[in-house]
Amino acid sequence: MTRRRQPNRPGYHRNVDISENEFQAKVIERSRSVPVVVDFWADWCGPCRQLGPLLEQAVAERPGIDLVKVDVDSAPTLSRQYGIQGIPAVKAFRDGEVAAEFTGAQPRPAVERFLDSLLPSPADELIAAGDEESLRQALALEPTRAEAAVPLARILLGRGETDEALEILGRVPGSFAADGLAARLELQRAGTEVPELTQAFAALDSGEREQALDLLLTALPGSDGARDGIRRVVVGILDELGVDDPVARDARRRLASALY
Repeated sequence: MTRRRQPNRPGYHRNVDISENEFQAKVIERSRSVPVVVDFWADWCGPCRQLGPLLEQAVAERPGIDLVKVDVDSAPTLSRQYGIQGIPAVKAFRDGEVAAEFTGAQPRPAVERFLDSLLPSPADELIAAGDEESLRQALALEPTRAEAAVPLARILLGRGETDEALEILGRVPGSFAADGLAARLELQRAGTEVPELTQAFAALDSGEREQALDLLLTALPGSDGARDGIRRVVVGILDELGVDDPVARDARRRLASALY
């Protein structure tokens, strides 16, 4: 798709050089709102002078991305911190961390692909909307996208449309969250007679994931034929909580103890 250049968009300036003291605010903190591309360069570097204008123009054509330039001769601490071995070195920051990078002068198509990868895709925007129609449109674009399949399956679960929910989840490979929700639906459809499951699933639907985990882990040792299904449900919840969540850390320990 051809993009119209917008050199005067808010926040875009041709003079984008920043100092080490400005890096925290203009890169790390700013990247929590929008992607920030940092061009590590030096005035004596020929490839830097080749890449710089190309990068500036390409960023100017893409609202939603900030560009700053760091002179490595004036920023030795930053150069060491980010392992700058050769220049030009371009690093894209998102949420305070390096999300993508390349080194050396690149042709325009490569630079444009790099920048486009930082912008939300049409599916990303539909997923962010979160309503059923938007989620269905996102899956039409990316049928294996877990971030769309899981919330859509939950909507269907709320209406009792288990078969369609399982069909959607079955198209998503490698997602513990999708597999965990599918395991829940399979347990419910099979009418598994484990008393704690009904309470656990009600807690999940109410957003009480800690209570749900406690009930599921309590049920796990004596669950016989439902054991693997319950394990999958627990793993799916843990995946959604993330590795740093204190509830998840305790639940992982309990899961390992119950299984082994």
